[in-house]
Amino acid sequence: MQRLLPSTSSSAVRFFHRLSTTPRLPLSLFHPLSHSRAHARPLIMTVPNASSTNGVHKQPQPSSRLDQWMKLDVWSIFTPTAMPPDAINLGQGFMNWAPPEFLQKAADEAMGRVDAHPRGRMRLRSAISEHYSADFSEALGGRKLNPETEILVTAGANEGMYSIWAAFLEKDDEVILFEPFFDQYIPSITFNGGKPVYVPLHPASHAGSASANEWKLDLNELRAAITPKTKQIVVNTPHNPIGKVFTRAELEGIAQIAREHNLLLVADEVYDCLTFDGKQHERIANLPGMWDRTITVCSAGKSFACTGWRVGWLLGPTHLITPSLVATTRIVFCTNSPLQEAVAAGLEQAVSLNFFDEQVARYAEQRKVLTDAFDEIGIPYWVPHGSYFILTDISNIQVPEDYPYPDQIRGRGRDFHVLWWMSQELKVVAIPPSEFYSEEHRAQGENFARFAFCKDVDTLKEAGRRLQGLKKYLKV
Repeated sequence: MQRLLPSTSSSAVRFFHRLSTTPRLPLSLFHPLSHSRAHARPLIMTVPNASSTNGVHKQPQPSSRLDQWMKLDVWSIFTPTAMPPDAINLGQGFMNWAPPEFLQKAADEAMGRVDAHPRGRMRLRSAISEHYSADFSEALGGRKLNPETEILVTAGANEGMYSIWAAFLEKDDEVILFEPFFDQYIPSITFNGGKPVYVPLHPASHAGSASANEWKLDLNELRAAITPKTKQIVVNTPHNPIGKVFTRAELEGIAQIAREHNLLLVADEVYDCLTFDGKQHERIANLPGMWDRTITVCSAGKSFACTGWRVGWLLGPTHLITPSLVATTRIVFCTNSPLQEAVAAGLEQAVSLNFFDEQVARYAEQRKVLTDAFDEIGIPYWVPHGSYFILTDISNIQVPEDYPYPDQIRGRGRDFHVLWWMSQELKVVAIPPSEFYSEEHRAQGENFARFAFCKDVDTLKEAGRRLQGLKKYLKV
């Protein structure tokens, strides 16, 4: 029987015969919204000497694909530059400490190197193969990942996913996302002609704090969302913003549907090194029949606390990695070479230094500082078993109705209003998660707030002290 597999987009196919490692390539197609998962900012174009038609000067107009992204997004509104200078930023997911010293040392030693390769430096690809192959032992039958054909180093995980969608989407192809989702998925999909389709994750209905793993996916709703145009499913585990770590049984249910409908699976696993409470990170690509239809996305920034370095990688079979390479070569050509060497050194030394276990222990301590504060205040939350975010329930917080909100907050969800007030009055910044829902479902996220605990303990303790001011605004 002939095996059916996800097909490559026609635009990527046209580049195959020109694939080369020489620098004779077209100009980069990298779009401005992909430069950071943590700091997507809108682009405003001004042209002082615009062309004239019939004596009327007109500015060049941006593409219609940018229409919904020209307004201020959540990252622009809650950017540190728009907050009080003494505010504590628990919004964006970047650390307030430097990467580990052994990684910095390796970066310094590699700084004189200028050579690069679109697939990534061989030392890094070899280190990735050594580090990750055991995680795919069932799929690979005990062999190692081939660093020449099954690994692609990208300019961060975000650009890696953009390259997947550039390689495999045709116009109006549908991509299923589980709500809430990381908001940067949407422009990356739509810029490449795709159409997002949303399936909700449902929170536990009981009162009080609960495990993040109590958010559940209804497989019947997933089946109902599939149409003849459906081409992909995105699975994010550990999950941002919930902190859910999908179980093997949950992933097996998703995998069965993907196999039945011949769908490509994009496995966003950037928080794979950050799981707590004995929860095990399961890789959906390692399940029976899934290696051939899954691309796994990973991030050095999340693994080594160096989010600004923009080093990520894709793992998968040759027939999926090669089209992604074709796309990424035309988007950024390659990512920075010295920091690839540093990340390679990190992967080579991490196990012997017990780095990942010690890092998880530090994050668990930081998580507890925030959850203890929420318990004392009386704010319910979902205990995150992965990532470095805590999703809280702010439905019982009542802020002054006559508060003078700026124009960019008016007309947005309740979470924007509560968290703007909190940032200005209590000087603690969190992110409103209604931005992680589709327009039609945005109200479902208006009673939540996302707090990042990737900050040092002293900072989190001070944030917890400031947040005690919420007590007098809780509904009785």
